[in-house]
Amino acid sequence: MALIDFGGVKEEVVTREEFPLSKAQKVLENEVVGIIGYGPQGCGQSLNLRDNNIKVIIGQRKGGKGWNDALRDGWVEGKNLFSDIGEAVRKSTVVQYLLADAGQKEQWPVIKKNLSKGQALYFSHGFSIVFKEQTGVIPPPDVDVVLVAPKGAGRTVRSNYLAGSGINSSFAIFQDATGRAKERAIALGIAIGSGYLFPTTFEKEVLSDLTGERGVLMGAIAGVMKAQYDTLRAMGHSPSEAFNETVEEATQSLYPLIGKNGMDWMFASCSTTAQRGALDWSKRFETTVKPLFELLYRDVQAGVETKRVLDSCSAPDYRDKLETELNEWKDSEMWKAGAAVRSLRPEHWKKD
Repeated sequence: MALIDFGGVKEEVVTREEFPLSKAQKVLENEVVGIIGYGPQGCGQSLNLRDNNIKVIIGQRKGGKGWNDALRDGWVEGKNLFSDIGEAVRKSTVVQYLLADAGQKEQWPVIKKNLSKGQALYFSHGFSIVFKEQTGVIPPPDVDVVLVAPKGAGRTVRSNYLAGSGINSSFAIFQDATGRAKERAIALGIAIGSGYLFPTTFEKEVLSDLTGERGVLMGAIAGVMKAQYDTLRAMGHSPSEAFNETVEEATQSLYPLIGKNGMDWMFASCSTTAQRGALDWSKRFETTVKPLFELLYRDVQAGVETKRVLDSCSAPDYRDKLETELNEWKDSEMWKAGAAVRSLRPEHWKKD
């Protein structure tokens, strides 16, 4: 593995230079990768594997969105698409268990019953393994148990691959029954389109991932945006102005600069007025928010968040309740204003 300096801390990572796709294809040439679940990750990873000439089959219950999406993407029932999840497991040498976390708990008895010695059981999230007391997911000792966790949504796994940019992933080995677990994991990580792979553990992956989703990646950003938008509206600013100053400028101008060049570069590229205010207020936000992040991490670590996920997502009326919650965002003034603002972006202008 390559030794890279990350801000003064040297870490070993796997790059595509040292482990090219051709090597991954060689490692996986006799494998049959069974994707269990055709949600965002199952869809993105399976299509990338197929494009990279890895033998792939899909296990997905018939009749729902996932099944229809698989048919749309060219998977053929009875050939490489199976409604019997147990059959898909038996036909695979690598079982990529990519159902939602609540779904993994529900389907685990089927998976476990059909696993056989020497297979690899692959996860993209440490949830089920780390919180086994809640999920019941305890693999048999004669299979490899590995993790490759793309640092992005399944749709991004696919779109970045098609754009030629890839997406970074972490990898971990929980159980090495064959002596090949690490090689299999890295090969699969490269074959799904990872830009580079960095080592972690199942526990570290799930704790950081659940904290990130609830924090900076989604929950905190959504809450902070709404707080600023509502404040501007209460102070008499129009919806258009409030949305542009809260969301549009961030996503269309500043966040891309951070992604491309870093926060320091973005600060240096702004006006001195913006620099001074951002530098001063960033410390105030940090001081205010840090205790909340510490509480969030403790709740994740203690299993409070995973229990909430399993309890709510397993309820028979979960999808109806979820739709109601999502519609509260969709139907709010802020995001209706956002739809109008997006429709006015230059890319939608009609050419003269």
